[in-house]
Amino acid sequence: MLDEAQKGNYALASINVTSSSTLNAALAAFAETKTDGIIQFSTGGSEFASGPIKSMSTGAIALAEYTHRVAADLPCYVALTTDHCVPDKVDKFVRPLIAESQRRVDAGLVPLFNGHMFDGSELSMVENMKTSVELLKLMGPMGIVLEVEAGLVGGEEDGIDNSSADHSKLYTTPDDMVMVYEHLHALGKFTLAATFGNVHGVYKPGNVKLDPEILKNGNDAIRAKYNAIADLVFHGGSGSELSDIHATLEYGVVKMNVDTDCQYHYSRPVVDHVMKNYDGLLRIDGEMGDKKVYDPRSYMKKAEAGMKARVIQAATELKSLGVSLYGK
Repeated sequence: MLDEAQKGNYALASINVTSSSTLNAALAAFAETKTDGIIQFSTGGSEFASGPIKSMSTGAIALAEYTHRVAADLPCYVALTTDHCVPDKVDKFVRPLIAESQRRVDAGLVPLFNGHMFDGSELSMVENMKTSVELLKLMGPMGIVLEVEAGLVGGEEDGIDNSSADHSKLYTTPDDMVMVYEHLHALGKFTLAATFGNVHGVYKPGNVKLDPEILKNGNDAIRAKYNAIADLVFHGGSGSELSDIHATLEYGVVKMNVDTDCQYHYSRPVVDHVMKNYDGLLRIDGEMGDKKVYDPRSYMKKAEAGMKARVIQAATELKSLGVSLYGK
């Protein structure tokens, strides 16, 4: 999927989910439009999904197993990966998930996940690459893709707060991109979240200054030395200008993460439902309310439809809508 995206100058929409309901919304979007896409779980989202046990690895495994069951009958391919995992959570999150995939492979099954992200951007590049190499040596033989980050993504998401980060760290250098390629390209498939001023969250127009040329310069440096380019990932895709999105596709981006906008488009229909059905949702003045409107399915269906529309929008903007390797 990543290779075909690189060849075709499009990118795959990678959608963060935190529950079976948000997962269903993303799967519905991909299935309805016969579009290949990616589902991803963050550490916090996975912990939330695990319910009372509050185990990020167990929550991710549960959501992944659910996806395998449901996606098996869809007319498209859906890849599974994990999102930002900082160094102090690797042993509680990524390594247990790699071990689970290894157990399945040893039993003759496919890996549970197709990819994992290690976010070592808080480390020096030397330490970042040391852990990245260790992880890809475990993942590569199973065909699992490692996503790494060089440079910081600004803003705040899922407990990772870079809103006050040094401005210079929001832009990955060509040397850093070459260094990532040199360390990882022979070990297995990897993608690089190179930063070019992108941030998590949604901001008013003009507040975020993206510089997609940074991606071009970095891949030009890799091409000059190795006659190759790195597959790049666009973090903080919510709220980005369409012109910037399309520019990144020309410079090597094959995956774009969308989280904040999907959260909003899931929640917005719920607010509308509550405002329009206030009397029916509450048992007041001795009345019993209206079960049809306080049944969780009544508003969750609307929430899922709202998020589904945003996922379809993402695939459209990334020029991957209706593109699938399924059946080919």
